[in-house]
Amino acid sequence: MQNYLEFNFKINPVQPWSEILMAELIEVGFDSFTEEHYGILAYVQKDAFSEDEMKSLYIFNNPDVEITYDFKEMPNINWNEEWEKNFDPIYVADKVLIRAEFHQPNADLHEIVIQPKMSFGTGHHPTTHLMIQQMLEMDFKDKSVLDMGCGTSVLAIFAKQKGAGRTVAIDIDEWSVENSRENAARNGVELDISQGTAENLGSEKFDIILANINRNILISDIPAYVSVLNDGGQLLLSGLCFFDMDDILEVCYEQGLTLKNRQQREEWMSLLLEKN
Repeated sequence: MQNYLEFNFKINPVQPWSEILMAELIEVGFDSFTEEHYGILAYVQKDAFSEDEMKSLYIFNNPDVEITYDFKEMPNINWNEEWEKNFDPIYVADKVLIRAEFHQPNADLHEIVIQPKMSFGTGHHPTTHLMIQQMLEMDFKDKSVLDMGCGTSVLAIFAKQKGAGRTVAIDIDEWSVENSRENAARNGVELDISQGTAENLGSEKFDIILANINRNILISDIPAYVSVLNDGGQLLLSGLCFFDMDDILEVCYEQGLTLKNRQQREEWMSLLLEKN
């Protein structure tokens, strides 16, 4: 068990900034969150935390939001036990069920069984929900798939359940890599899972790329994604808010992508694009 710091963030206004703060904090090592009426409680491993790195995040320098915080040490918490106490099954469009092993199965739905440990992507966040919803309408049969920033690999697992061929999952976090391997085994699918970033992409090409990350990484890495996307291939993005969409699309259009579909859930967006 790891020693954690608990941060108590007070946010004004709370919406939409609490969700945005959580997304940005993930970039600097935070891995667990609880939403409060005034903001969020956020948790990070003590040994991995840098306050200077946190304060350099875009949101702390944004004049449209005021954030104050204090923190305390929370030693020896078993985060898997805490997660199990609070994890509810997730239903997407009455077609997909994301559940843990201790939940009741449902043979009438696409089931994805996960045990997230400390990795991001349980399906509760609107961006994961949006990705699954878009994927329901996509053709994955025998397609090669790349899941960037895979987290729990819930998206890669769903792609395989929909008939995908070779499927690669990459995440910068070692917890996510370990957890993804366990979740792939739980669901009886074969994934090629590794630790890394877009800089580790080689020359292998893909028919579909899934990237549910965040605005800054997407803007930086979209050219790398396009470089390994087959002609006519699809790029599905989320992790961005509605006010980020124009910036994201500008980069996409510069890379020869065409917008095919967009969906919104709360303040979050997903974009489906195609390489011309």
